[in-house]
Amino acid sequence: MAERGLCSRRNADEYIARGWVLVDGRRVSELGSRADPAAVITLDKQGQADQRSRLTILLHKPVGYVSGQPEPGCTPAVALIRAENQLRTSDTPAFSPACLRGLAPAGRLDIDSTGLLVLTQDGRVARQLIGEDSRVDKEYLVRVEGHLDARGLALLNHGLSLDERKLKPARVEWLNDDQLRFTLREGRKRQIRRMCELVGLRVSGLKRVRVGAVRLADLPLGQWRFLRPDEAF
Repeated sequence: MAERGLCSRRNADEYIARGWVLVDGRRVSELGSRADPAAVITLDKQGQADQRSRLTILLHKPVGYVSGQPEPGCTPAVALIRAENQLRTSDTPAFSPACLRGLAPAGRLDIDSTGLLVLTQDGRVARQLIGEDSRVDKEYLVRVEGHLDARGLALLNHGLSLDERKLKPARVEWLNDDQLRFTLREGRKRQIRRMCELVGLRVSGLKRVRVGAVRLADLPLGQWRFLRPDEAF
């Protein structure tokens, strides 16, 4: 189910246990059940309704917040998901404590970085953004100090390794004299900062401005909003 993008592995266990999964039209409720690779696997109406109810939130994370598990002396970004920080319009739902249930970041954004952070209750969204086979790119504006020649720029685009693993090709270009635009399809720990160090640059500012087709746009710093029904990554 997870490989077909129906849900996350954790959600799959829940849906099977609740009897919401159909394999070739036959209801399956036993965990560990096997299905033919050609089988048609679907969710019943209850499973589909549960998926529609799972929320995805866009946050403009400030510097000083960690995106994932809290570290000693650090505040997790999810602490900003409060009613007073919500950017609302007349047609968007209001915050409620249920919004926080099962909410987790779909991707990293370092404590000293800012910009668009996606938090979701939906395993399908998480897999789409951070799964091994993710094809969703992320765009960053990166202010740097130091000298970068044509060879260094070429290495940033394709030719660097981190932790003895080759990086996927990136798109890196100058925006002005001290700012680069990075577009990546992976999110290794502190990847951009470490890439810059390898070519002799120091990062003085990093901001994520886009995830797939969804842009940070005019979402104020420290505020959040729900992903709209007409938006998709």
